[in-house]
Amino acid sequence: MAHSDESRDKPLYMISVAAELTGMHPQTLRVYEQKGLVTPGRSRGNTRLYSQHDIDRLNLISKLTDEGINLAGVVRILDTRDRQLEREREIDELRARVRQLEDDIHELRMEQRINALARYDGTGPEQVMRGLLESGLGSGE
Repeated sequence: MAHSDESRDKPLYMISVAAELTGMHPQTLRVYEQKGLVTPGRSRGNTRLYSQHDIDRLNLISKLTDEGINLAGVVRILDTRDRQLEREREIDELRARVRQLEDDIHELRMEQRINALARYDGTGPEQVMRGLLESGLGSGE
C-alpha cells in the first residue's frame, strides 16, 4: 500500500468532527455504521474514529442518497465500486509483474546471446559484452 493510502486510512476524526465534515448528524453516522456502509476505527476507549477514507465514503453516500438512491442501492453501488477498485489494484500489480518478467526475459536472452557468441569465436563473455557495448548493440533490442 502506498504511503498516501496509509495516511488516508488512519483513523483520526471523532464522530462529532466526522459529522461536521460530512454535514451529517452523528446519529446518521451510527446508522450507516450499523448497516455496514462505513466501518470507523476505534480508540482504546472504544470511541469511533473516522479516517479520511471514511469521510470520502460518507460524502459519496450523501451524494447518492441526495440523488434519490435508497440505502440498499447505495450498498450495491459501494460494493461494486469497492470490487472494481480492488480489481484495478490487482491489474496494476499484474502489469508491474509482467514488466519485471519482460525485463528478466530480455536479460536472459542477452546472456544467452553473449554465451553463444563466446562459444562461437572462443572469446570470454566479458570480452563479447564489452564488444557489444562498444558497438552499440548492447543498448537494447
